[in-house]
Amino acid sequence: MPRTPLIAGNWKMNGLRESLAVVEAVGAGAPEGPDALLCPPATLLAATAAVKGARLAVGGQDCHAAASGAHTGDVSAEMLADAGASAVILGHSERRADHGETDAHVRDKVKAAWRAGLLAIVCVGETLAEREAGRASEVVQTQLAGSVPDGADAARLVVAYEPVWAIGTGRRAEAADVAEIHAVARASLAERFGPDMAAAARILYGGSVKPDTAADLFALEDVDGALVGGASLKAEDFLAILRAA
Repeated sequence: MPRTPLIAGNWKMNGLRESLAVVEAVGAGAPEGPDALLCPPATLLAATAAVKGARLAVGGQDCHAAASGAHTGDVSAEMLADAGASAVILGHSERRADHGETDAHVRDKVKAAWRAGLLAIVCVGETLAEREAGRASEVVQTQLAGSVPDGADAARLVVAYEPVWAIGTGRRAEAADVAEIHAVARASLAERFGPDMAAAARILYGGSVKPDTAADLFALEDVDGALVGGASLKAEDFLAILRAA
């Protein structure tokens, strides 16, 4: 069966209540076909869920591994679900770099997401130094092995390949490089979870995805959508990427 494309917007630490106008515009204009997801900051999650419309889903940008407890400033997966989220981004390179998250931390958070009934979008990707050293495939395989728990299935796991050097820089990996790493990721899933799971699992590309580059990316065999950063903050840009899918 063909995989339904997923276009997920990561607002990162951007967005005030006035930004709900973007949510409403995307919800009203989202085309049939691809799955559309916006991941606003936690302060806007419940409000986003209230105005998103029927064709748009809402996700969180991170969660704590515990369901509750003395973790000041953190948000649990259950809290995300209670606020209206159906998915959560985990293991983004900015979390790994800024907060020292390891593959083990990400794996525990994925388990928490599944516990709360959320779709886990697990991010993997190499730095520029790792790519120049010829280690891109090795890094992605290692991150997948360490970050994805046992028992994964395509209904609750999405992989997002984001070359670290292309996030927010305006640079984009060449099509051949994207195709190679996506194929590596799918092969890794097949080896661990079986060919049926790997064939059904969605693998997104992230890293300065723009409306004018989206169609070429989506034409690649193993690219099943995108994790969009800055372009998801503008309704017209995000809708253009959705239409390209």
